[in-house]
Amino acid sequence: MDAREAKDDLVTPGDIAAAIGLLSRLPVRVDVARATARGARAAWAWPLAGALVAGLAGAGGMVALWLGLSPLIAATVTVALQAMLTGAMHEDGLADCADGFWGGWTAERRLAIMKDSRSGAYGVVALVLVLMLRVAALAALMAGPWWLALVALGAMSRVPMAVLQAVLRPARPGGLSDRTGRPPTRTIWLAAGIALALGLAGMGPGALAVALAIAVVTLLWGVTARAKIGGQTGDVLGAAQQLAEIAGLLTLAALA
Repeated sequence: MDAREAKDDLVTPGDIAAAIGLLSRLPVRVDVARATARGARAAWAWPLAGALVAGLAGAGGMVALWLGLSPLIAATVTVALQAMLTGAMHEDGLADCADGFWGGWTAERRLAIMKDSRSGAYGVVALVLVLMLRVAALAALMAGPWWLALVALGAMSRVPMAVLQAVLRPARPGGLSDRTGRPPTRTIWLAAGIALALGLAGMGPGALAVALAIAVVTLLWGVTARAKIGGQTGDVLGAAQQLAEIAGLLTLAALA
């Protein structure tokens, strides 16, 4: 089967490696030709890449707890490892969106600000608040079986990226999200099904409340992105992951 034949398949063996290569800094061998041909059709595997990143980062947090460190320190280690394993791409997307969405008056100016590698006040404040919320909420969960919940949330928080890429047009022609294409409907359903299955396994019935919270946040973020820049970019998708993770962590903390 060549790259053109694999293009229309729902699942191909290289999709998982492509997802890990795209969404993390883990050293995986990716068939670039096949991955490029597949594009957004490989988005069904994004939850698996997210689960892997969360699991590895959570293992670092478990080691910190085993060494006798406090839950707050262990949660900080976990969040720091998540950022390291992903190259902080999702955090960077959130900061860029905060700067652009609220630092510009037109869609064109907002997109220009988002493309600037420098961070402004909006981006810094948003990033600090998000990191604080993630650490505090995760620390509050560490009295229970938090590792499995973190792995499940790593999967569930990647689904909004695929959803928004499918329903919103690319706001920046020629950008990464534009070149990747839009995930087909069946790809979205498969990604959501995988994420929900992992959620139920790791959180139990609480996964349904987490899924609802993520759905609401994704809807609000999608409406905001469309109003601010007329669609989505890679930064918008990365920010969606961060907001979904926070929504999930806060929901789990409220249910604990």
